[in-house]
Amino acid sequence: MRYLVTGVAGFIGSNLAGKLISEGHSVVGVDSFHDYYSSSLKLDNLSKLENRVGFSFYQIDICDLLKSTFDSQFDTIFHLAGQPGVRESWGSGFDSYAHNNVLGTQKVLDYAFKNSVKKVVYSSSSSIYGDAETYPTRESATAKPRSPYGVSKLAGEHLAEAYSSNFGINVVALRYFTVFGPGQRPDMAMNRLINCSITGEKFPKFGNGEQVRDFTFVDDVVAANILASGASISEPFTAINIGGGNSVSLNSLISELESISGKAINIDQQPTSVGDVFRTGADTAKASDLLRWVPKVQIRSGLEQQFDWQMSRSLG
Repeated sequence: MRYLVTGVAGFIGSNLAGKLISEGHSVVGVDSFHDYYSSSLKLDNLSKLENRVGFSFYQIDICDLLKSTFDSQFDTIFHLAGQPGVRESWGSGFDSYAHNNVLGTQKVLDYAFKNSVKKVVYSSSSSIYGDAETYPTRESATAKPRSPYGVSKLAGEHLAEAYSSNFGINVVALRYFTVFGPGQRPDMAMNRLINCSITGEKFPKFGNGEQVRDFTFVDDVVAANILASGASISEPFTAINIGGGNSVSLNSLISELESISGKAINIDQQPTSVGDVFRTGADTAKASDLLRWVPKVQIRSGLEQQFDWQMSRSLG
């Protein structure tokens, strides 16, 4: 099989590409190396892929995908490229989110249509729910994003549904719930928390720490993508929750990490951040039914793996 992976130098994209290559598939990866966080981590991710048989890389802006020169015949496009983060999406920062998440997704879907690619797996987000009406949250819950970032990911879903219904592209939107593990983006709370544990720096804790997140290990997310690519789903567009079943408060996460590291974490108390939701929690019955997907990695094991990875990087 031959696949296109957008955002291939990112956290999830690089892990997905590596898994596909290890299974004997051909992967074309694209990435723009957006400066939301340091390119050094992305370059490190890419270095683990570049010399592997079956992989080729192109550095392009996702909105220029139709100008690409590589062979356009793909069995599936895994669309992971996008601008992450809630706090940076307000004000003038939204320009980048509109470009990368909204316009970029439209360009990917247009590329799929014009090149007869029948399957697109779109990386969406639990942020589209906002403060959900019920927990665990089903896909049928009303989408009420509380941040421009969430709005941009929901817009991508609406575009996907429009292209799907009009042009026959089969699109599966995977709504990720807080992905973690080795290679996690440095701006994410768990990465920053572990870094503070290692360095002794103060960790900025926003709010009272009782906010809850459903953490999902990166290997489980990769498995969900691959299963979504191969699944026979009758609806041309479907959205599916991908949550690890690890609903943990920030305070509990801090205690768990202190147990792993053997050190207390210095806390810098901050007010609640604008746009952050209080709780996330996925109902994954649909993923189990349509994809035969069940998360395998629990929070303690995944946290230990990420801690070991960050510790090894800090030691050089």
